[in-house]
Amino acid sequence: MSTRIPATLIAGDGIGPEIMDATLAALDALEAPFEWDSQVAGLGGVKTAGDPLPAATLASIRTTRLALKGPLETPSGGGYRSSNVRLREAFKLYANMRPTKTLIPGGRYDDVDLLVFRENVEGLYMGYEHYIPIDGDPHAVAIATGVNTRQGARNILDYTFRTAIALGRKKVTVVHKANIMKALTGIFLETAYMLHKEKYADQIELNDVIVDACCMKLVINPWQFDTLVTTNLFGDILSDLAAGLVGGLGMAPGANIGEDAAIFEAVHGSAPDIAGKGIANPIALMLAAALMLDHVDLHDKAGRLRQAISDTLNVDKIRTGDLGGRANTKAFTDAIISRINNG
Repeated sequence: MSTRIPATLIAGDGIGPEIMDATLAALDALEAPFEWDSQVAGLGGVKTAGDPLPAATLASIRTTRLALKGPLETPSGGGYRSSNVRLREAFKLYANMRPTKTLIPGGRYDDVDLLVFRENVEGLYMGYEHYIPIDGDPHAVAIATGVNTRQGARNILDYTFRTAIALGRKKVTVVHKANIMKALTGIFLETAYMLHKEKYADQIELNDVIVDACCMKLVINPWQFDTLVTTNLFGDILSDLAAGLVGGLGMAPGANIGEDAAIFEAVHGSAPDIAGKGIANPIALMLAAALMLDHVDLHDKAGRLRQAISDTLNVDKIRTGDLGGRANTKAFTDAIISRINNG
């Protein structure tokens, strides 16, 4: 019997419970040895504990150091900060990896295979903001502070180089805006070339591109890129753009890796407009579970899950509505499980 692996489970809001149930069914079919501790966050956390990131949830992740998370909704108003941002801060999840790979051939973009690495705990995205009132207008001036550090850049860049080399990648491209934001993103670009020369020059190629040019080049010719690494805000935008090349966020998993924990997630939102209708696409969360299996060295099970998804989509032609099919969540999940069991 496999050694049990403790892990925290956060179903999430909106469609979260539906796609989590589907993903757990696939993991059960694989006999994945996770021992789940179910917790809540987002709107569920507000309803049960008055906090979108309850203390019990944080305590669970501190114990397991491993989590699978559905989409979380940040409540409007009330001064609530994003639960996702708070999780990254709490566990120093400095590396966000988002693979982007064509799953259904024949689209506008075919054979796309990108890795996007996003610095996850620094920069403008962290939400350090305030207003300055003038002449009775409480929002007369808005100020946001972005802070990037040398060590923060080294953390994500070193992880990117090591992971890209381990996966057999050939080139890393640093995405920046150092022509204008000379200090804030310049330090990231500068550190990339320093670290590459120091440790990785003989193992992988390095180049760089300005972020706006990168967006254009991704749309015109995404195949010129292999592995992208960038700062927090740019990474948030570029990873969504990249997901659009392969069918949207329903195909986009994410891994958040840090010093104190690893959290795997579907990067799309909670989609409250379709919650409870049983039509949500669970692929992103299933692919996140595959990344989680890789993280704990269960590579065979990860490969079987990815193959089952591919065969269900392309051999059986069973797809959810967002992918042009007619299958609901249950029918799609049943097809995945059948592929796992008979593969």
